[in-house]
Amino acid sequence: MIPFRFLHAADLHLDSRFAGLAHLPQDIRSYLRESTFAALGRLVGVAIAQQVDFVVISGDVYDVADASLQAQLRFREALEELGSQGIQVFVIHGNHDPLDGPRLASAPPEHVTVFGGSGPGFGMARRRSDGQEVAVVSGISYPTAKVTENTALTFSRQPGSQLFHIAMLHGNVDGDLQHETYSPCTRRDLIGRGFDYWALGHIHKRSILHEQPPVVYPGNIQGRSIKETGAKGCYIADVNEDGAVALHFHELDGIRWQVCELPIDGLADEAAWTRAVELAVEEIRESTPQLMSVVRFRLTGRGDVHKVLAEKGAADDLLSELQRREAVRAARKEYAGLVWTEGFSVETGLAVDRERLLLEDSFLGELLRLAGRSMENADELDGLMSAALRPLLENQELRRLLAATGSGEKLEWLRAAAELGITLLSGMEEPEGSQERAMPGTPPVIDDIAAGENRRLERGDAG
Repeated sequence: MIPFRFLHAADLHLDSRFAGLAHLPQDIRSYLRESTFAALGRLVGVAIAQQVDFVVISGDVYDVADASLQAQLRFREALEELGSQGIQVFVIHGNHDPLDGPRLASAPPEHVTVFGGSGPGFGMARRRSDGQEVAVVSGISYPTAKVTENTALTFSRQPGSQLFHIAMLHGNVDGDLQHETYSPCTRRDLIGRGFDYWALGHIHKRSILHEQPPVVYPGNIQGRSIKETGAKGCYIADVNEDGAVALHFHELDGIRWQVCELPIDGLADEAAWTRAVELAVEEIRESTPQLMSVVRFRLTGRGDVHKVLAEKGAADDLLSELQRREAVRAARKEYAGLVWTEGFSVETGLAVDRERLLLEDSFLGELLRLAGRSMENADELDGLMSAALRPLLENQELRRLLAATGSGEKLEWLRAAAELGITLLSGMEEPEGSQERAMPGTPPVIDDIAAGENRRLERGDAG
């Protein structure tokens, strides 16, 4: 077998929206919008610098809702630059950019193969240096936005060919619950088809599902929400004369999302907490000086600072100040090293002996034990929530909102309710204004549900 090298990428989502960042300064909004294009430019740069023989792109080049003319022209420009270096490109379309979606009515360049949607097609990949055939690339596109059948079972090797075989599939392997179950299949389905490499797309978290043969999700090239944390990029695959594959990840993102945990244990007061957050911001800036970071601080632990965080507006005030400082940097076009605080997730509690309370033969002890069992058992959680929220279910709109609420949000309600129970029933006074964080089932929770739904829609989680 002739050694060769290729680049595997997926889920470019060019010019798509960034979720959960309302009311951004215009400078930062423009920088965010450009970031997917910048990641594409870095992808082209990596392909050229690494002297790859060809590139495979496994679906979702852009979104149907955001398939702007600019996105299509910028993608074509990238393809032409790769072609100028003798690099072939193989493309499939996914659920966000199906074949029947809006796009320019023009044929792809000669060095680009776009696979159709009627069944897996075949393309021949050649080595740049001498034009020798090195791999058979097979792929299938989505004809429409929803493909619910197992298309993996339609793949087969090209009869009689001893070349390395690559299969390109945009789908959900083993039922990832964070993504739509389009083109669902199992690892066993893929491994059993006889291909040497599965170039997957659709799941935005990179992962190698199987080593031999490699079954690979490269993830998306640029994170777009707090759900897409960590480095984003593509894989370079080196195939040796024995057909063995060595994978190397290359970062392409210019904006990195992360969740940073910040315990309040040991912090004496509001000033100490504020200083801890400011130091964390600077640590992030120093760790990724070449990138813009978007961070959500997850506040955890127990201590007196919880009283400050429970007060209305305490966290919001610091958030506004942190964002104001970074907006000044953005106005000076200093995006490298900029750290935009997206928000605070308050998961703190008062400094109490929770283990002792759990052992108490008291109403509070029983409440905490019930909360603990419900957090560990999905059936108990559903039962508790159904009972607590029954009065709200009489309202059609609230019933719709509750039906769309995920288990993670329900667990957060239960955790907050348990902490409020500790505060109210352990003889400690709740800070003024914190009564808005009421137990599930009381009237203020209606506002919480509606606000949570608005945040969910703003993040783009619906559908």
